[in-house]
Amino acid sequence: MEFLFSDWLGTPVWFWAAFIGLVVALTAFDLGILHKENKEMGIGESLKLSALYIGIALAFGAWIWAEKGGEAGLQYYTGFFIEKALSIDNIFVISLIFATFAIPARYQYRALLWGIVAVILLRGIMIAGGAALVTEYEWLLYVFAAFLVFTGVKMLFASDKPMDVAGNPVVRWLSRHIPITPDLHGEKFFVRTIDKRSGKLALAATPLFLALVVINLADLVFAVDSVPAIFAITTDTFIVYTSNIMAILGLRALYFALAAMVHRFHYLKYALALVLVFIGSKIFVADFLLGGAKFPPLISLGVTVALIAGGVLWSLVKTKDGDESPST
Repeated sequence: MEFLFSDWLGTPVWFWAAFIGLVVALTAFDLGILHKENKEMGIGESLKLSALYIGIALAFGAWIWAEKGGEAGLQYYTGFFIEKALSIDNIFVISLIFATFAIPARYQYRALLWGIVAVILLRGIMIAGGAALVTEYEWLLYVFAAFLVFTGVKMLFASDKPMDVAGNPVVRWLSRHIPITPDLHGEKFFVRTIDKRSGKLALAATPLFLALVVINLADLVFAVDSVPAIFAITTDTFIVYTSNIMAILGLRALYFALAAMVHRFHYLKYALALVLVFIGSKIFVADFLLGGAKFPPLISLGVTVALIAGGVLWSLVKTKDGDESPST
């Protein structure tokens, strides 16, 4: 019992155990009960499931607030809203990946689910590494902050050119080095099929596996922005990891509601760019203009929510006639 109350990365072990238990329970419920069979998720079901995940994430934040204090609670909510908004940007890329590999909607949920499992592990490794580096070299926070400002400014002026999924170097390498079936085989990532060269049965990857690989590569690219963003808010590893994962857990449910209307969130990109600039610049403001005092977490949360909400609402207003591009 003493072990449960000992600190690990600045937080009692039982906090971590409770969070991991919650993640495992949600994943098991999702895979084992809600989606025993492959079927296309409707928008209504997607919205209800998304609301459930968001409600659980907000309740978890209230628990953090009660157990770790108001400042930690505000930091969690700020990180959660940033990650949730960034995940909407992920949805456009994921929908493009599925379209490239011609993955039917009824099989997309399986790829998303295992993609999320991989993301949980990969984000954990990245956050643990980032926390160790920041603890050892505090000046890295300024590097993270400058990177966020640079990324935000770059996003403001970036073109909307879609990513070249088929030309991805990893996809090309896999296509050359492992057998890949030309057609899907249901929900399977690998199947045994006749090797054309040897004439014998051999294990081959399916297009669904390729889609899963590219989805995880895309998340690594997004993590380059999101992980520094949350470290610019707090260096509490527990807050950093839980806010990330709670936002990502609901991504697969949210995907089916937003994939068909992602074009209506055109201006969210600019709001996210401003959020990254704000989060990065507030570190310099706190240290050089506020004499090292902490930037008020309530203001951080308020500005973040206001920018994201403004981006969403403005996008919906500008595309209210159902056009696939924003009205001018």
